[in-house]
Amino acid sequence: MNLKLQETSPICIIHNKRPIASNKAFYVIGLNYKKADATIRGNFSINEDTQKQILSSAKDADISSVTLISTCNRTEIYGFVSHPSELVRLLCEHTRGTIAEFNKVSYIFKRQKAVAHLFKVGTGLDSQILGDFEIISQLRAGLRRSKNQGVLNAYMERLGNAVIQASKRIKNETEISTGATSVSFAAVQYIMARVPYVSEKNILLFGIGKIGRNTCENLIKHTKNEHITLINRTKIKAEEVAGKFNLVVKDYANIQSEIAASDVLIVATGAQQPTISKELLYLKKPLLILDLSIPRNVSQNVKENPNVTLIHLDELSKVTDATLEHRQSQIPLAQTIINEVAAEFNLWAKNRTFAPTIKALKEKLSDFKTGEIDNQRRKISDFNEEQAEIISNRIIQKITTQFANHLKGANGATQQSIDLINQVFKLQNTNNE
Repeated sequence: MNLKLQETSPICIIHNKRPIASNKAFYVIGLNYKKADATIRGNFSINEDTQKQILSSAKDADISSVTLISTCNRTEIYGFVSHPSELVRLLCEHTRGTIAEFNKVSYIFKRQKAVAHLFKVGTGLDSQILGDFEIISQLRAGLRRSKNQGVLNAYMERLGNAVIQASKRIKNETEISTGATSVSFAAVQYIMARVPYVSEKNILLFGIGKIGRNTCENLIKHTKNEHITLINRTKIKAEEVAGKFNLVVKDYANIQSEIAASDVLIVATGAQQPTISKELLYLKKPLLILDLSIPRNVSQNVKENPNVTLIHLDELSKVTDATLEHRQSQIPLAQTIINEVAAEFNLWAKNRTFAPTIKALKEKLSDFKTGEIDNQRRKISDFNEEQAEIISNRIIQKITTQFANHLKGANGATQQSIDLINQVFKLQNTNNE
């Protein structure tokens, strides 16, 4: 039974056998905060080691080009495949998520819609907090990882570079990134709005990954708090961060007592299972817990303690203020920049589709030239071979240029024109990925 798939529709059925298709196309499959809650996103989250395993599996499955991104808000795989179910299978084989679960919340885009989606994601327009540019470093790292493992073709590398270029321009030419634009800033903004005398409160930060470090910097910058304590399972990493800001570092073994002494607990550990549960809480005063992790690193059972207020990053993303409103006003300008960069990429991609045909045509005409010059050399005693070469090469150049200009202006009929040229001149198959 064949699976019919709309360009933007979720997969409804996936069979064990890989679908058979004659041509590969550029796809993105993924899920994000819009339809998938934190628990589901956690099931499909991918750490760096798992990303490498997925790329290796893709290579073994003869998927020539693939890259992926996984953040607290989304997991997406981009690749050239005959059918998107190949990418879905890769994702589900290497995460806790199932195909059935993926089908309920997923999206799939093909060719130009996949390109447009990547531009939107990479420039922060699809982020949970508008203008969050942290995603671009994920994309850059993913592309580098794919290239190092030999699974990045010229199309996807050029597309990735175009998205990075658009992101830089938007950051420099618009005010969409005015102020802090990240989950870490939203966390600090939430604390400042709801914790009175925040500069005098005891704040404990558990986990110093990227989000943890950014949160730490925002806390110091905006709250002027001098009572921030860091805990990390690897203490030396916490000490490196603390040294920059003159903060206190405590051993992981002391986490229970440190939580009891805190007014605010920020958790950003990046673990696959909850690291904070009700068993760790012996509280004599109110405790605000902010869980900035995907999957959730704070068990829901902490709510059983009457002193606890638990907030997850999904709730933080709903924080709106004048800054966010101003960023929204910058969307049209950002979209104009995306359109300019995307147009350049699309022109390159269009020309790339017929470049092999023009090259093959030029070689075929050169074969005609060589045969005819040999023939005339035998017939004409004073044949000027050098002059014949010059004239023939110029004619070949004019002919191929004429064909190239025709293909550039084919407007939707490029493939039909390529097929006709291949047929008339008996060229070998010049289609490429």
